[in-house]
Amino acid sequence: MSKKERKMISVAIPCWAEEKSIATMYERLIKIFKNELSNYDYEIIFVDDCSPDSTWKEIGKICDKDKNVKGIRNAKNFGFTRNVFATLLYGQGDATFLVFGDLQDPPEILPEMVKEWESGHKVVVGQKTHSAEPKLMYALRTVYYKLIGKLSDSKQIQHFNGFGLYDKAFIDVMRTIDDPCPYLKGLVAEFGMDIKIVQYEQALSMRGKSGFNFMKYYDVAMIGITSYTKILMRLATFVSAFLGVISAILAVYVLIRKILNWNSYLYGTAAILIGVFFLGAIQLFFLGILGEYILTINTRSMKRPLVVIGEKKGFPEETK
Repeated sequence: MSKKERKMISVAIPCWAEEKSIATMYERLIKIFKNELSNYDYEIIFVDDCSPDSTWKEIGKICDKDKNVKGIRNAKNFGFTRNVFATLLYGQGDATFLVFGDLQDPPEILPEMVKEWESGHKVVVGQKTHSAEPKLMYALRTVYYKLIGKLSDSKQIQHFNGFGLYDKAFIDVMRTIDDPCPYLKGLVAEFGMDIKIVQYEQALSMRGKSGFNFMKYYDVAMIGITSYTKILMRLATFVSAFLGVISAILAVYVLIRKILNWNSYLYGTAAILIGVFFLGAIQLFFLGILGEYILTINTRSMKRPLVVIGEKKGFPEETK
């Protein structure tokens, strides 16, 4: 293949507190391009979401010794969802390989993905068949994926976190998405062109521990649910209507019993309290669901930028 005909693959790597894995990631990728993908040009883009450790320093070391490596550091921490989507858009190659900096997902699967891409698939994604993470967490993920898969209007990919190879045509579509809080997994399922799934086993994070806590998991989960499901809001309407009918029937029943047994028929406060608490709980639950949808609408209506770049390394001077 001549130099003119050579295709370029961009490797986009979102990072947060990955000082332990940056050098290893680079070495494994270079080995892949040298031994299995030598017919392709490449660029490697590390994007640091303002890590509290030496991640940016490690990225700088690699940029200084390899002109094919670029580094971007966000001005502050913008969170997993926003940083991952922004990182994907930095790729300028014929295809962009998104792989996470903690090395849970194996970069060695890239040659297989490239083969599928060259056969015509515009989007080649990785699907976990097993994970070295705690079994409880994996089980909870399974439940969540099945839930959103059943509730979503578009078919969702199970155990998919964004890890994959994306054709430039798909990346160009993603650049038109004007959403300050994009849900990449849902966007891939909705706009992915001729998707091919490649299965793999996920390793433990080299970070040593997850950068997520309960609220971060909850935030990502609710972004997915409020972005790609309508059933919860409709369920609120259906349940409310059903309870309204039942309440009306009970009211008529109580009225008739009271008329027929005016002096002897007495109702205790227990039944009243149970009814009030039950209806109150239902109302509060669906008010919470409504609040999540409104919060999502409010966030998206602000039209805020995904991230703000603080520093760049390895880019031509005119792009810094």
